[in-house]
Amino acid sequence: MEAPGTGHPAQLDAATSRWLAWHEARSHGLLGRSVRPLGDAVMLYDPNDREPFWNRVAGIAWPDDPEAFDRRLLEVVALFASLDRTPHVWPLPGFDEPADLVARLLAAGFDDAGSGLLMALDPDRPSSRPGFDHMRPDVSIERVHHMSGPGANRAARGISVVLAEAFGVESYRVRAMEEETLALLGLDEFHAVLVSIDGEPAATARRTTFAGASYLSSIGTRPAFQGRGFGRLATEIAMQDAIAAGSRWTYLGVFEDNLVARRMYEALGFVVLGGPAPDLLFR
Repeated sequence: MEAPGTGHPAQLDAATSRWLAWHEARSHGLLGRSVRPLGDAVMLYDPNDREPFWNRVAGIAWPDDPEAFDRRLLEVVALFASLDRTPHVWPLPGFDEPADLVARLLAAGFDDAGSGLLMALDPDRPSSRPGFDHMRPDVSIERVHHMSGPGANRAARGISVVLAEAFGVESYRVRAMEEETLALLGLDEFHAVLVSIDGEPAATARRTTFAGASYLSSIGTRPAFQGRGFGRLATEIAMQDAIAAGSRWTYLGVFEDNLVARRMYEALGFVVLGGPAPDLLFR
């Protein structure tokens, strides 16, 4: 199912926004998670992890009629219950239906756990360059893809260390992150960029590319290296590689209140799609 639309964010329509929701779910579902088309939404489900991030519905086109809407919502809540998961909805205001979807879900007992933004690269918007010479001798850039053996172990460990420190992941989960990265290295869709300084892993960005689109994620910099443009460098390389791979859509998500990351992505040519997307959990 190839990417629809023109690739220009200003021309995004509801059907394409729902395709992007499917693409993102499929990106997260590469290892052990299922992506379930529901006809009027797409569901990401992890049979082994109850974390809401891995269990959610998005790309929603539910009926506008109040009674029909309530019936559909009840069916979806029941589906989550049958899977022993917390009902979790990721709406995209401006594209998902009905237009007042967020208000209806809040009224039905969902809580807003914080808002994010969906951003896509605008091919007509030039990006500014990094503020330092990334070709200096102490900076190395590694494209991580289809590796094996000791090199794969080293790269997976470096990526995991960066992400653990950047996002405050508990130390006991680092090994699991390494194992997941190693497994992903066997997949055509998975790519990563690892920026190192004097051989020390400093920043990383992940790219999942298939069906004519690229989802950028897991973008982070270790605290000791923050503020020096390395995260931006990793992001720009992943972005340019996505373009070179023929991606019509290159997109990512960012927390609404992460102003530093938002400014960085905007400087690279990304623009916001739709309104702030609340993370809605049923309590």
